[in-house]
Amino acid sequence: MPSATTTEAVPIETAHEDMIHDAQLDYYGKRLATCSSDRTVKVFDVIGGEPLKSSGHTLKGHTGPVWQVAWAHPKFGHILASCSYDGKVLIWGERSQGTADGGWTRVKEHTLHTASVNSVSWAPHELGAMLACASSDGKLSVLTFKDDGQWGADIFNGHAIGCNSVSWAPATQPGSLIHPQQPGAQPSAPFKRFASAGCDNLVKIWGYREDTQSWVEEETLDGHTDWVRDVAWAPNIGLPRSYIATASQDKTVLIWTKDSLTSPWVKTALDPSTASGAPSAAAAGKFPDVVWRVSWSLAGNILAVSCGDGKVTLWKENLRGIWECVSDMSS
Repeated sequence: MPSATTTEAVPIETAHEDMIHDAQLDYYGKRLATCSSDRTVKVFDVIGGEPLKSSGHTLKGHTGPVWQVAWAHPKFGHILASCSYDGKVLIWGERSQGTADGGWTRVKEHTLHTASVNSVSWAPHELGAMLACASSDGKLSVLTFKDDGQWGADIFNGHAIGCNSVSWAPATQPGSLIHPQQPGAQPSAPFKRFASAGCDNLVKIWGYREDTQSWVEEETLDGHTDWVRDVAWAPNIGLPRSYIATASQDKTVLIWTKDSLTSPWVKTALDPSTASGAPSAAAAGKFPDVVWRVSWSLAGNILAVSCGDGKVTLWKENLRGIWECVSDMSS
């Protein structure tokens, strides 16, 4: 498979005073949010792939390192969530441009966790304004913005020792593209489901039961031998197969596939030793260092893997079902 070409990287001066832990573009790619150990979140306007020098808002409110930021879908307005070592999740909203103090304000402070909150993820917009959070206190929580303007919160035990990451399942039912709905049939309500990664070496899948109004553990994916650092559920346009990628302290990335609603999840390890430029002594199925983050492209067919050696690799499944490295970028 030919290698993908990547454009020249554009360095961005954020003026953070300490290590940057996360950077996220909004839905339109016009805004960049960053967060840092300096306890701040910064938001920049991006034009033509480069941030405007004059733009930049600094959001202050956390009292510890800020680990992650996440943009809500634009149909809910300009909304940004951030999570921190201080155990808080802050939700920020942008005031309308016309106001004299146009900028960002805190619209919600989520303080139910008793330890570092390591990850936040917005649900697919079809489900409404819902935010899943993962914490070192071993609990997961889901914040829901209600029609009456109030926030509801569910909090429940997730992983022993701690939770590292959360990722929502797509709202599109797998297979719906191939088996279209019968005319006149009621459209099925999108199902609320997400995956979590933990310090117990497990990935768990959670579904919301409308009858009991509670989150239940549906499945457990057991394949890593150390902490699972990140989990990413691939976008799906309605094809039958579902994909989940998991990254671990054990230096591996696993791709979990499920061929139909009733099939079991099957795991495949990415093999960096087959990538061009891999050291000849590289162990099969092992990356050179801890793997920190995995992220799917919008179409769900390319996976970006961020490793502790400072490299980001891009992976794609070929027609034989084998995952190949199509590009690597050094930071």
